[in-house]
This record gives sequence, C-alpha cells and structure tokens, in this order.
Amino acid sequence: MKGKFAMRYLMFALSMLPTLAVSAPYDRPIPQAQSATAEFWFGLASVALIVALYCVHRMVSRR
Repeated sequence: MKGKFAMRYLMFALSMLPTLAVSAPYDRPIPQAQSATAEFWFGLASVALIVALYCVHRMVSRR
C-alpha cells in the first residue's frame, strides 16, 4: 500500500512541474531573395502562359 501512495505522489509531483511543459519559442523562417535565374524562368513561364491563354481564346472564339 505504501508503494502505491509513493508512486501516485511522484506522478502528481511530476505532472505539476511547469518546467516540463515549456517548449522552445517559434522562430519564423526568413524568406530568401530570388536569384536572377529564378526571375528569368518566372518571366519566361509568364509569357508562355499568356501565349497559351491567347491560343485558347482564339480556338474558342472561332466556334
């Protein structure tokens, strides 16, 4: 009986320690700047998208 009481007391004491629940603060990620190569490919993809949308517009308007 004495062992059960000691174990319950120990578990209660450990659950009441606030230092066990403290976590590290959240560090927000810092976005990296785009390189010139990434900007070039983004510009090329944007132009390709506009051309593709214009082609779809022409195909749909003919019907």
